[in-house]
Amino acid sequence: MPRSQRNDNFIDKTFTVMADILLKVLPTNRQSKAAFAYYRDGMSAQGDGEYAEALENYEEALKLEQDPYDRSFILYNVGLIHASNGDHNKALDYYHQALDLNPRMPQALNNVAVILHYLGTQSEEAEDLETAEQYYDKAAEYWKRAIQQAPNNYIEAQNWLKTTGRSTADVFF
Repeated sequence: MPRSQRNDNFIDKTFTVMADILLKVLPTNRQSKAAFAYYRDGMSAQGDGEYAEALENYEEALKLEQDPYDRSFILYNVGLIHASNGDHNKALDYYHQALDLNPRMPQALNNVAVILHYLGTQSEEAEDLETAEQYYDKAAEYWKRAIQQAPNNYIEAQNWLKTTGRSTADVFF
């Protein structure tokens, strides 16, 4: 039984009913509907911390989904799982794949910056200051792009950019 058919809380049931209605009403092909069902089940599993199940569903969704915009969100969610599991290289790979398909995804830009900043911190702790600065500079570039797309978000990143001298802009929009 698909995960979406065994949800036990009101919000999940409501979302599932609404999604099913939309799938029946929207003029889309069977393959796209199946891709969305896998994506929805992947999001549900991910929300429950069932990452292996989520990855399986996302993998199936990626096999079926043709739309680049929709694929970008699947790839982004796969990146989230790898990041939460500490596999930063895989996470970066999936975030970059998502950004290749959808460059206007500030949340992916932010997450890339967060990982690069973390790697900078790790390098700094290992007393490799040159590498740390390189990571910080790369993080700054991704945060600037994210902030340009979503100026009211990422306030901590804006403060970090300002306090480290990596940006002199007071407002990013």
